[in-house]
Amino acid sequence: MFLMRRAVVLPLTRTNSCRTFCVSKSLQMERKGLVLGVFEKKEKEGSLHLTGAAEGFDRKVSGKLSELLKISGSPLKKGKSRVFYGVHKDFPCVAVVGLDEVTAGVCRAENWDCAKENIRVAVSAGCRVLQDLDVNHVEVDGCGDPQAAAEGALLGLFQYDQLKSKKKPKVTVQPHASAELTAWEKGVLYAEGQNLARLLMEAPANHITPTAFAKTIEERLAQYGDRVLVHKRSQAWIEEQGMGAFLSVSKGSEEPPVFLELHYNGSPDSAQAPLLLVGKGITFDSGGISLKPSASMDMMRADMGGAATVCSTVVTAAALKLPINIIGLAPLCENMPSGKATKPGDVIMAKNGKTIQVDNTDAEGRLILADALCYAHTFNPKAVVNVATLTGAMDVALGSAATGVFTNSDWLWEQLHKASIVTGDRVWRMPLFQHYTRQVTDSQLADLNNIGKYSRSGGACTAAAFLREFVTSPHWAHLDIAGVMSNKDEIPYLKKGMSGRPTRTLVEFAAALAHNK
Repeated sequence: MFLMRRAVVLPLTRTNSCRTFCVSKSLQMERKGLVLGVFEKKEKEGSLHLTGAAEGFDRKVSGKLSELLKISGSPLKKGKSRVFYGVHKDFPCVAVVGLDEVTAGVCRAENWDCAKENIRVAVSAGCRVLQDLDVNHVEVDGCGDPQAAAEGALLGLFQYDQLKSKKKPKVTVQPHASAELTAWEKGVLYAEGQNLARLLMEAPANHITPTAFAKTIEERLAQYGDRVLVHKRSQAWIEEQGMGAFLSVSKGSEEPPVFLELHYNGSPDSAQAPLLLVGKGITFDSGGISLKPSASMDMMRADMGGAATVCSTVVTAAALKLPINIIGLAPLCENMPSGKATKPGDVIMAKNGKTIQVDNTDAEGRLILADALCYAHTFNPKAVVNVATLTGAMDVALGSAATGVFTNSDWLWEQLHKASIVTGDRVWRMPLFQHYTRQVTDSQLADLNNIGKYSRSGGACTAAAFLREFVTSPHWAHLDIAGVMSNKDEIPYLKKGMSGRPTRTLVEFAAALAHNK
């Protein structure tokens, strides 16, 4: 089992009434750096406004920092960084980062909090430039929002190099000066949650099989054993449950399927209806008999992104000790071609007794989710949210800007939307019309067809309509994350690779439900 290489956050101890960071003697010998923020004042062109921490540092160095900023070139723009050397004996390298306007806030046009997002982008840029200079311990200016600063630092420093012989040195991070520590720690946990999802999604499919995935999550949750139960359901159990749709996908592979079931009991009221999260867990998707093109097929190692984000959300909720009950379900298997694999035109039966004509074995995610959704309803949940890299059509529709949300509940949509504004990991509501339902219920041989009648039209919408046939909850949402599965350069604080989105939005959504009864 491999471990995640990530930015390391120093442990906290209490000294009297103050919280202080423990810094070992070995750490004091390390090369230290500092990230400080500066706002641009629009009302006075070219002028700069230092953050509180930056002002304090500038006073310590007798105004040397502000003087260097004035003579070093044009005003620092949003998201850009500038490094100064020898300014302070404790920090050989100081990266100053641009935060745009001090008055930035929620932007309705962009559907996010610009101030928070600017901080994430800027802090990540500062941390990365220091990492490139072989700095291995960084103190970070909270920039007025320590949670966003911590998220930017840890998300920006994450890299998957577990299988490389040459690795970059680990970077430790901690808040600088008077950053509010509770908010910083919350940001650390949010970022670590998303980084766990990135780790799972980035790993090769021969390293993260269904069995290995389940074991990884079980190990991550072991420290929360007093309030978390983990069930790794076997193929025999899946058969007993009558999950014919799930089994129709898994049977083409030599890897056995696993139905991973996580119970986080955080509410003091054990009878509280749980939030139910369901994640698609295809650990490799070849397309089955409806084989995918070979180009970029390696990306399908991340087709378990729904399961990765759902399980990472449960891990993060446990770390945050959220006062809410959450059940996470992840049907895990591979979709492979073989003599045992489901063939186009086969008819299968789901857990709820509905028959499905499988005309395309590459539309497999909705099949495993169908059985998982049926099982989810047995827990009488407060709400059901399923997450899946379901359709290429969603990538075409929204690209990487936002997760597509299909829901039968205005209340649930509002909660998800509010959470996404806070995290900057946006969602966008998509239509769930009967128009699309008719296209999946018009099947020649069965109750349903796993692809729409007009296969090239509205593919993301017909997939959502198919899932709705297995939902009875009045509060259900389907999150299609195919478009946000990976990052090239669209999100500045995420390096190229698998994104782990929308883990932080799911965590924020769960936290809001927990604290707003």
